[in-house]
Amino acid sequence: MRDQAPFEKGYSVEGKVPDKIFLTRGAGRHKEKLTSFELALRAAGIAQCNLVHVSSIFPPHCVLIPRTRGISMLRSGEIVYCVLSQNNTDEQSRLIGSAIGVAIPTVRSKYGYISEHHSFGKRREELGDYTEDLAATMLASTLGIEIDLTRAWNERKQEWKIAGQIVRTTNISQTALGKEGMWTSVVAAAVFCSYKSK
Repeated sequence: MRDQAPFEKGYSVEGKVPDKIFLTRGAGRHKEKLTSFELALRAAGIAQCNLVHVSSIFPPHCVLIPRTRGISMLRSGEIVYCVLSQNNTDEQSRLIGSAIGVAIPTVRSKYGYISEHHSFGKRREELGDYTEDLAATMLASTLGIEIDLTRAWNERKQEWKIAGQIVRTTNISQTALGKEGMWTSVVAAAVFCSYKSK
């Protein structure tokens, strides 16, 4: 069996739960699709890391921190776990978008939800609200809150506050218009940047 000590000494997150997370976004444009994606990651401040995509759980007791603080905690080459939404196009004037929504329960010992969504033709605010809606709806369903999906977002948001079950919902989104002869990429991410033992 190979020696696992170098991995265990500083880089393993096995048996640990994230306790800090930040939201980020970016856009990039280049004649090569892959390079446009790389430039979007650079704009988001996470291109220097090896990104591992994970699913949609906001861990118990996890804290949402500012983007600048979160990026400063990352090391070049580090394996970084994130919920990532991405989109791209090479079509002239096509509007693309990527977004992350977050819903955190009032009882911090419970987990929340992170949703990722990408779209075509949606304005940034509309896309962000929709993705935040997804996260809040997923969390509300686990808490047993009935939601009328035909009602406006702001009305439902007030309903959840009155119920006292959701303390915070937020989102981050990035949109861009395609340009002829170029690839345009957008990303939005929720990035885990600190871990604690179980």
